[in-house]
Amino acid sequence: MRGILDWLFKNQSSGQTIAKNAVWLFSGQMIGRLLRAVVVIYAARVLGAASWGAFSYALGIAAFLTIFSDIGINALITKEASRNPELKERYLSTALFTKLGLLVFFVAGVIIFFPYLTKIEEASAIMPILIFVFAFDTLRDLGSAVSRALEKMQIEAGINIFTNFAIAVLGLAFLIVQPTSYSLSFAYAIGSALGLVAIFWVLKDHFKNLFKNFRKELIGPILATAWPFGLMGIMGAIMLNTDIIMLGWLRSAEEVGYYSAAQKPILLLYVLPTLLATSIFPLMARLAKTNPAAVKTLLNKYVGLVLKFAFPIAIIGLFFAAPIINLLFGSEYAPSVSTFRILMATVLIVYPSTLLGNAIFAFDRQKSFVTFVAVATFGNVLFNFLLIPPFGIEGAAASTVITQLITNYLIWRKARQVTAL
Repeated sequence: MRGILDWLFKNQSSGQTIAKNAVWLFSGQMIGRLLRAVVVIYAARVLGAASWGAFSYALGIAAFLTIFSDIGINALITKEASRNPELKERYLSTALFTKLGLLVFFVAGVIIFFPYLTKIEEASAIMPILIFVFAFDTLRDLGSAVSRALEKMQIEAGINIFTNFAIAVLGLAFLIVQPTSYSLSFAYAIGSALGLVAIFWVLKDHFKNLFKNFRKELIGPILATAWPFGLMGIMGAIMLNTDIIMLGWLRSAEEVGYYSAAQKPILLLYVLPTLLATSIFPLMARLAKTNPAAVKTLLNKYVGLVLKFAFPIAIIGLFFAAPIINLLFGSEYAPSVSTFRILMATVLIVYPSTLLGNAIFAFDRQKSFVTFVAVATFGNVLFNFLLIPPFGIEGAAASTVITQLITNYLIWRKARQVTAL
């Protein structure tokens, strides 16, 4: 028993640390997402496609802003703190205050401009509540970055489970009492706030002397170094949220609801490569400086591993799309089936490219993502404008697949140049 506990909670070797972190991240994300899935499925059923679509649209805007307000600061903290532990407190304090400044800027922007971003009145009404979800999630992610830098992903996993448990319990309770998107929004906001309090309490020793460790002269270097890291997150946000946002502009709230129902299981499937990439990134960042050839070996091993999972997952999703959607969301969401089938193709694209993107970061070539994000942004918006009006949610899904193929080809090519794959 003692040996199991030591394996789960102590970093003993590089291989064991990667495996331990992967187990914790996978457990935390899977349990957390399954808890969240309970309230998502229940909400989609009791709210109906229109109200669920309005909530999904507003939450998509909030998620989009969470990525933009980070601009890569979390990834920078993880990288620099793992390489230079003695500078961790200075980077952390300065990053926290930098994030607070960005939060104020983006919250003000949402309050001013959101009424002009949608014709869905219900989404406009609940957005002031979901702004708090965006703010709390942004700050909680900074704590997660610290746990990753320490290579103690058990902290992030525990907080993630706790946060999603709170959201699930509150969401179900609020929806039973009053089945509206307002109730669900309040549940998300309160649950996210509890998660923020929890991670700051657990990591309180690392947040001591915030004002003392703050360095004004680090703000510029942090922003200048971090923004390329943020490009990968922005690219992901564009792929995941632009479709919903543009469907809200060009089509109806019901179609946003159908698309969101098709997208939710796909997002759950993205967890595996993301967690694996997160687990090996601290080691990869160190090896990129000390033993670059070892990074190639590491990538070959784990890219092959994720592809072994990706192919059967995509095939199962393709052939069993209808029963999966019906089981999860009910017959009302039957229009989501064809969209779900199209989006399943992204599993084959995203699984390997997630690892390769992190390799590019490890070798400090993150500025390459300027090109990737530009292509992703232009491509997704262009294809959405071309395909959504005639084809609706199927057009949005096809736009995502086409754009991901183009963008991830560029990532593959750059990763091969950097790592000599």
